Amino acid sequence: MKLAVYGKGGIGKSTTSCNISVALAKRGKKVLQIGCDPKHDSTFTLTGFLIPTIIDTLQEKDYHYEDVWPEDVIYKGYGGVDCVEAGGPPAGAGCGGYVVGETVKLLKELNAFDEYDVILFDVLGDVVCGGFAAPLNYADYCMIVTDNGFDALFAANRIAASVREKARTHPLRLAGLIGNRTSKRDLIEKYIEAVPMPVLEVLPLIEDIRVSRVKGKTLFEMAETDPSLNYVCDYYLNIADQILARPEGVVPNDTPDRDLFSLLSDFYLNPQQPKVKTEEEVLDLMMV
Repeated sequence: MKLAVYGKGGIGKSTTSCNISVALAKRGKKVLQIGCDPKHDSTFTLTGFLIPTIIDTLQEKDYHYEDVWPEDVIYKGYGGVDCVEAGGPPAGAGCGGYVVGETVKLLKELNAFDEYDVILFDVLGDVVCGGFAAPLNYADYCMIVTDNGFDALFAANRIAASVREKARTHPLRLAGLIGNRTSKRDLIEKYIEAVPMPVLEVLPLIEDIRVSRVKGKTLFEMAETDPSLNYVCDYYLNIADQILARPEGVVPNDTPDRDLFSLLSDFYLNPQQPKVKTEEEVLDLMMV
């Protein structure tokens, strides 16, 4: 099974991806997480350090693919999750998307894809063009990480559009949204009324999730010494269980940008006021 995780930049994709990878490993699956971001920090909470990237390794080998071995690019992370970072060119020079495509090509040549039960692509931001859309060509499911805010849902809609486009030629489905760092879900609900899709889980504002990123540890590793965090791990285990059940998923019918802009703007500009009960309704309730 191949999964691709997308979402607005800074929304918590990598932290979410790492914890989902561990949750899948806890369910007995052999997992490979591939970081598709020039920052090469996707797997940081799994390994505790910034692992060498594929582009670094290829440069050392003078781009002779035949000289690269799996152990040169695959690093073991917490819970037995294997980790790969695509990396990218220097800032302002070259195309990071191209590197993602080359990473997939190299791993296929190494037959790495055949050794895992689950491969999870953690793709930067909401970029769905060129090589950054390449993981969708291989994925069975896309998962979109969002929050209950305007910008994240606007980005989610763009990603949904790319899933719809890729699904024309690939067996790709959208597994659903993962709400992250939000105490509410009213705007999410408003969005999925317009663009029907499942919501896999909504994680509330939990400070330990942010702290885990700084510490370079997954919530599962932190829970080993602090059992009070086990309830947070259950969120990720729930997502893993839903994915392993191979849901039908959806091919989303994204809404046009201007329509979505109006929909989300209206939610903020014209919030629905709670209905005020009439005196007659109050009296009826008192009688009951």
